[in-house]
Amino acid sequence: MSVAIAQLANFVGPTSGGVKTALDALGRGYVEAGARRLLVLPGPVDEVVSDGANRVVQLRGPQVGGGYRLVVEPWRVIELLTDFGPTSLELSDKSTFVPLTSWARRRQLPSVLFSHERLDAMLTLRSGWVRSGWVRGVGHGVGLLYRLLARQFDAIVTTSRYAAAEYPLATQAKVHHVPLGVDLDTFRPAVVRPPRTDGVLRLVHVGRLSREKSPHLAARTALALHRRGVPTRLDVYGDGPHRRELEAEADGAPVRFHGHLADRSALAATISAADVALSVCPGETFGLAVLEALACGVPVVTADRGGGRELVDARCGAWAPPDPEQLADAVLRLAGRDRGALRRAARERAETYPWAASVDAMLHLHRSLADRCGFSHTD
Repeated sequence: MSVAIAQLANFVGPTSGGVKTALDALGRGYVEAGARRLLVLPGPVDEVVSDGANRVVQLRGPQVGGGYRLVVEPWRVIELLTDFGPTSLELSDKSTFVPLTSWARRRQLPSVLFSHERLDAMLTLRSGWVRSGWVRGVGHGVGLLYRLLARQFDAIVTTSRYAAAEYPLATQAKVHHVPLGVDLDTFRPAVVRPPRTDGVLRLVHVGRLSREKSPHLAARTALALHRRGVPTRLDVYGDGPHRRELEAEADGAPVRFHGHLADRSALAATISAADVALSVCPGETFGLAVLEALACGVPVVTADRGGGRELVDARCGAWAPPDPEQLADAVLRLAGRDRGALRRAARERAETYPWAASVDAMLHLHRSLADRCGFSHTD
C-alpha cells in the first residue's frame, strides 16, 4: 500500500496566507514523492476541486469571522476518508475536526496535528488584553487543552521553538519540530534594481490585516519614522477586517494599502523593491512572510519574540521589543548598513529553508507512524 495522506484544514480562505501556502506546498511535495493526497477544506459550497492522486474537496461551511470558514459537520468527512483509504491523517485544525481522531484510532489510523498557531498568543493579541492575570489565565486554559490534544493525536508538528513552547512538558515527547519552507524560484531578488535618488526609505509589510497579525504595529513603526522626519514609505499588501481602521490611523502619512495580491510573482517583485521588510508580530509561530522577504534579498525587522525572530540572524535583519519606537530604531540600524551585503545575506538565509526539506521531514513522520500502526507502503 502506498502512502496516502489526508490533510484536513479549517480557517482557510481565498486570501489566506501561511496555512494555505503550507498546505499547497506540502501537498504538492507529497504527490511528487509518489504519495496519494486528499485535502479537505471549507468553502461556500460542496465541490470537488481536483481528483486523482491529488484530490482536493471543499465542504460547505459557514463564515466565522474575518472571511474564514469552518466545517461544522466533521462526520461528513468520514465518507471521504473511507473512500480515499488514508494511511494517516494530518489535521491543520484544533476545533471541529479533532473528533475524527477517535474515528481514526478505532481503525488504527495515526493522526498528526499540524499546530500552526499559539492559542495563548492569538487570544491575547486579538483581545488586546495584556494584563499579567489575563495572560496567566489564558496560558493555564491552553495548557489543559493541549494536554487533551496530545492524548488525541499520535504526533504534534510545530514549526518553531516558540510554537513548541506552548505545549506542556508532559506532551513534549509527541512534539516534532518541522520548519516550513519558501518558494525560492518565485521569491528571489530582482535581476536589475533601478537606482533610486529620492532618498526615501522603502518599507514593505505583507500579511493579513487582522489584530492577531499585528499590522497596527508595522504601520505605527512607519509612522514613528515619519514623525522623526525620516523620508519613509510603507507599502502594505494584504487585506482583512482592520483595513479601514489602519487606513484611518495612517491618514496623511506615507503608508499605502494595496490589498491582497494573489499573483505570487508580482508580490515577489514588489517585495524585492523594498529596502526593509516589517514582519513584527510577536505571536507569529513561524513567519512565511519573513522567509519570502529574505528570499527576495530584503532584510527583515521582527519582534524580539515569536517564530519570526528564529528565522532572522544578525547578518540579514534586526529585532526589537514590539514597540513602534524601538522597532523604528531597528529599521534605522539596518538602513545604515551596507545594502549589498544585507541583501546577499538575506538570500543566503532563505536558501537554508527549501520546501523539499519540509516535505521530506513530514513524509518521514507519516511513514514512521503508518509503519508503527501496521501499514505497509511502497514508493
